[in-house]
Amino acid sequence: MTRRVTVALATGGVDRSYDVVVGHGVRSSVGEVVAGIGAVRRVAIVTQEGIPFSSAAALGLDAVQVSRHVIGDGEDHKTFDTVARLCREFVAAGLTRGDAVVAVGGGMVTDVAGFAAASYHRGIAVVHVPTTLLGMVDAAIGGKTGANLPEGKNLVGAFWQPAGVVCDLDALATLSERELRCGRGEMAKYHFLTGDDLQSMDLADRVARCVEIKAEVVASDERESGRRALLNYGHTLAHALEIASDHSIAHGEAHGEAVAIGLVFAARLAERLGRIDAERVQAHVQVVDGEYALSSAIPHVAGADELVALMARDKKAVDGLTFVLDGPQGVEVVVGVDGTVVRDLLAELLPA
Repeated sequence: MTRRVTVALATGGVDRSYDVVVGHGVRSSVGEVVAGIGAVRRVAIVTQEGIPFSSAAALGLDAVQVSRHVIGDGEDHKTFDTVARLCREFVAAGLTRGDAVVAVGGGMVTDVAGFAAASYHRGIAVVHVPTTLLGMVDAAIGGKTGANLPEGKNLVGAFWQPAGVVCDLDALATLSERELRCGRGEMAKYHFLTGDDLQSMDLADRVARCVEIKAEVVASDERESGRRALLNYGHTLAHALEIASDHSIAHGEAHGEAVAIGLVFAARLAERLGRIDAERVQAHVQVVDGEYALSSAIPHVAGADELVALMARDKKAVDGLTFVLDGPQGVEVVVGVDGTVVRDLLAELLPA
């Protein structure tokens, strides 16, 4: 069964809503999404080597001229240089303002391809086809695009909403166990934003429900001026761990795994600040370590002082250390968190 979730967006009377299609075998509907954009003549597929369903035929793009653009694997390629190279390749392929980009891959692909689409001709249409669980439930939804700087993750980018998102669950069968764990780490976050029992749902319903939760938050706060920041629950420490471990899925902390660690750390910090009790902390541990079979242990990729310094550079920091923390009113943004408390807690939790 195919699920369809609408991300409802309207500004100044202009309807910019789009659909997220979730199901098995839905990849060929990309052609229909592109046709709905308008008079698109050329499509640039941005992908990586080995990504499934990344051909024009698989995506139902027989009615347009298609060029293919392959970017490197890993966060080392999530840079301005990659965005600039893509834009130059778009010129060579003859893309005009009326054409479109189709991003096929994980969150790194949709972030970079979306940033290139937002920049080229000051913005052309983009359609996302996430092929990882993390991409389906988070990265491809909501219009955030970006690239990394040496100083931090996703510090540059643009809000550029896609014309549509197509989540073909068949792609999940091609993923490694570690890639699936990354998606489960991001899924775990949604348990605490809503209290939904996601584990009781089948995979399609669970993915669709995560999309619904994110869509509702994005619709209420598209540019992260308030409520949307709640979607960063667990991400403050996660981003620091990723930077400290050089963003390496092979040797360091991959994003979803780091988010899982960050969720439990945020719960422990909330307890230390008197916002929640030990029972609520244990609920986080149960979801992360129990239901999703992830690890909440903080790896020793850096010392407490370095991690605090990295967290202070986080893009949502507005007044000293900023965390999304659980509390009596639920999850909320907390600014000006005492760095000494954070440092002391990290020092206690880091392995000797």
